[in-house]
Amino acid sequence: MKRLVLSALAISMLAASAISGQAAPQANTVHVDWRKPDHRRVEKRVIVKKKVVKRNQWKRGQRYSDWRRHQRVDWQRHHLRRPGHGQQWVRVGNDYLLVSVLSGVIAGIVAAN
Repeated sequence: MKRLVLSALAISMLAASAISGQAAPQANTVHVDWRKPDHRRVEKRVIVKKKVVKRNQWKRGQRYSDWRRHQRVDWQRHHLRRPGHGQQWVRVGNDYLLVSVLSGVIAGIVAAN
């Protein structure tokens, strides 16, 4: 009789712990469906507009009168050919121009990288 009472008590305790172990859904949990986008999150979209820079089409023999306002370039450092007597390299935008000092006539053009 003692065994029967103890086994009934043990079974009732196991059943009670099994029932209490199953947690009911809580109110503060959120179900996330990964296949659908989250409508609460604000998506930031960045639109980048490319700036179109109009490039000058330099030509040899063309006169460039405004060459003095550009910086002079060290021809050895930039791997350019040695300027002749009365010439110097200047950087205009993304180009190197070999300009005659006296007349401003372009003697050579190299596109910079």
